[in-house]
Amino acid sequence: MRKDLFNFGPMLGYFFRKNDPARHTNFNLRTMHFINKLSMAMFLVGLMVLIYRWFIR
Repeated sequence: MRKDLFNFGPMLGYFFRKNDPARHTNFNLRTMHFINKLSMAMFLVGLMVLIYRWFIR
């Protein structure tokens, strides 16, 4: 359990995977994935700000 706690491989794979030409996409699916990536990025930025405030200040 503990070794999988900080396993960021699947998340990084989600951000940097290549487009699969066999996969069907449409506007709604692309928009959903964009919003998911944006929300994860905003969460990570917020987490870094909190860590900065806790340890630096």
